[in-house]
Amino acid sequence: MGVTQAKRRVLILCTGNSCRSQLAEALWRHEAGDRWDCFSAGADPKGINPRTERVLKELSISLDGHRSKHVREFTGQHFDLVITVCGHAQEACPVFPGAARKEHWPFDDPASAKGTDEEVMGVFRRVRDQIRERIREFVNE
Repeated sequence: MGVTQAKRRVLILCTGNSCRSQLAEALWRHEAGDRWDCFSAGADPKGINPRTERVLKELSISLDGHRSKHVREFTGQHFDLVITVCGHAQEACPVFPGAARKEHWPFDDPASAKGTDEEVMGVFRRVRDQIRERIREFVNE
């Protein structure tokens, strides 16, 4: 009988914890939730952007139970990996003492996209797909 390996823990940080970090948390859980416990937070939480939920529903991924969280909620916790997904979070959270490894994965901010609803949704979809691809590459390394 094999020994059950403890799940690794990842924390994804962004400024508002409304788009990119929420997308990454949900996608990471979907792609590798059997191997990773995944969390997200922001330096200045803004609430979840409704379009974030829409583009995840297109993949049949739910945000039920998700909320926008402040990085302080995770102070003192250990993480195997801490990822910043925007430049401001990288500057605002340069040190996370509980992190075994830290990476910066910069993605465009879909919340700052301009245009019609369909054009903005196109940006959300592109960023969602880029995040999903990066997570798949990482968890299958």
